[in-house]
Amino acid sequence: MANDKDFKVKNGIQPTVYHEGVGTVVSGSVGYSIASASYDNKSFSIGSEETVPYKIRFNNDGTKLFMLGVVSDKVHQYTLSTAFDISTASYDSVNFSVASQETDPYGLAFNNDGTKMYITGNTSDSIFQYSLSTGFDLSTASYDSVSLSVTSQDTIPTGITFNSTGSKLYMLGQTSDEVHQYSLSTVFDLSTASYDSVSFSIASQETSPMDMSFNSDGTKMYIIGSSSDAVFQYSLSTGFDISTASYDSISFNVNAQDSGPRAVVFNNDGTKMYIVGTSQDTVFQYSTVLTTNTLDLSTGSVFEITPTSDIQVGLSNPAASGTVSQATLLLDQAGYGGYDLSNASYDSVSFSVTIQDVAPRGLFFKSDGLTFFMVGNGTDRVNEYTLTKAWDITTASFTANIFSVANQESFPRGLFFKTDGTKMYIVGGGSGDAIYQYTLSTAWDITTASYDSINLSVASQDTVATDIRFKPDGTVMYISGTSSDSIHQYTLSTAWDLSTASYASKALSIASQDTQPESFYFNESGSKVFVLGIINDNVYQYALSTAWDVSTGSYDSVSFGVSSQEGAGDSLWFGNNGSKMFVLGSGTDTVYQYSTATPATITYPSTLEFSGGTAPTSPAVGETDVITFSTTDGGTSYQAVQAIDGAK
Repeated sequence: MANDKDFKVKNGIQPTVYHEGVGTVVSGSVGYSIASASYDNKSFSIGSEETVPYKIRFNNDGTKLFMLGVVSDKVHQYTLSTAFDISTASYDSVNFSVASQETDPYGLAFNNDGTKMYITGNTSDSIFQYSLSTGFDLSTASYDSVSLSVTSQDTIPTGITFNSTGSKLYMLGQTSDEVHQYSLSTVFDLSTASYDSVSFSIASQETSPMDMSFNSDGTKMYIIGSSSDAVFQYSLSTGFDISTASYDSISFNVNAQDSGPRAVVFNNDGTKMYIVGTSQDTVFQYSTVLTTNTLDLSTGSVFEITPTSDIQVGLSNPAASGTVSQATLLLDQAGYGGYDLSNASYDSVSFSVTIQDVAPRGLFFKSDGLTFFMVGNGTDRVNEYTLTKAWDITTASFTANIFSVANQESFPRGLFFKTDGTKMYIVGGGSGDAIYQYTLSTAWDITTASYDSINLSVASQDTVATDIRFKPDGTVMYISGTSSDSIHQYTLSTAWDLSTASYASKALSIASQDTQPESFYFNESGSKVFVLGIINDNVYQYALSTAWDVSTGSYDSVSFGVSSQEGAGDSLWFGNNGSKMFVLGSGTDTVYQYSTATPATITYPSTLEFSGGTAPTSPAVGETDVITFSTTDGGTSYQAVQAIDGAK
């Protein structure tokens, strides 16, 4: 970062320049962050052993997994060849029955070394204690003839766990929708347990709570339930004291993996989370890592962060107590991820092509974002534009390079280039609903283009073809059309050679969303396709269960409207890893630019005390917030102020 950061700000605030020393930002990570949780696409089926799994627990090093089942009334044991990697699990053919004590077992826990095991359930409303002569080896388990009744607190106990020392026991109940706290005068010995008359209600978040878990120091608590299919996060101002608990307004939904979750557990450092449920009989694995960015105050006083994920901002190495230590943070919001229609927003920037064509129809960007091409049926030609800043349409200008396709197509509507820029394809509806192939003797130079005398009629699939796309390897081609309201798929036996194309008898109808699809775009992996419809002026999102196979597509029930900018959208493009979206329309003869990244969420530790008592929200994509920090007690506490909100 330059030490002369200068920017304009909205709301009438004057521009500012910073000349102080630029400091170092140290990156790290912490676990137990369900706010930034993501599915690892790793799972393990336990359906062969149990069709109604209710709990899972790990041993200390993550090489053993234990599952409690309601149908079998047994605890089953598994081995993981890679610690805490659920995809490496296998059944040990070892189990232990608890049916003599509980025929409806819901809860499972172990002591620290695995020499004690605890079960609770709905039949007895009690917690039962077992000994394992070899830690975490179920084959050595036996009942201790020790139990604790919890019926006075709840008649449907669903989850149990201990604090880190075993001096506290916690029971989650479905009748009360509360967590109840007990003390053990002898650690992990149920016979010494007594109720603390302390409870905490989670009913406002979950009315069918199933399991609970704490982070390592007990300052965070997590509840999972089957009415919401979500994990909820709570803070405890005093570790493991639930009387100090409060909801963090943070949750993570697991419905996409299981609609009946029954258990939640973390690995040792909280960087992985696991759930099991009754709708899939499968254990699912998630990443729960939060990136930390720490401002090292010994290196400077001005810092700049452009997060590429959700982050927590902290400070380190302030001046000694009694000396004022200050810092200024420029927090840039570029967002992360791409193709996120749910967070799409108009950038309030556009570029007119009306001088080149009054009926622009097709748009194509080079992968570097520095060149784009437009085809229109006002002039029946391809026009070239250059951008001085990648993916920033405000920096575009016409190069005066053109190529006419009028001899082949009198109504061109879509264009596409081979990945190396040596082939170009035009689709249209003016001359037989066909696709035409061209060769560029100099890559990406349309002035060197020539017609290959190769074309393919698509009239059997659609008589009003509107756009064309290829799979990156050139072996599969797609067209959209408004007579069929579908995207159709073709196979090329020789990549990029249109003469070898044949219809694959595969299509995706979008008629339920829009009856006039004008354009479409695939993400890089081919797992998503986005369709621009002119009837509703929306971009629609579809998932393909098999990548690049449109016949496996289904609507995601996600859309984004562009009617405020363009009422006759004709072409759609994404760029910069899907963080930017462009819409070309013949209603205004203009290219419009949108942001389609997920805004990074910024959090702060409790030692940062913001003016007004509440930390500011994260800046919007494309904006910068300025935060100032100061401490006089050597960093025990910091006073923080949002100095500027929404710099541009």
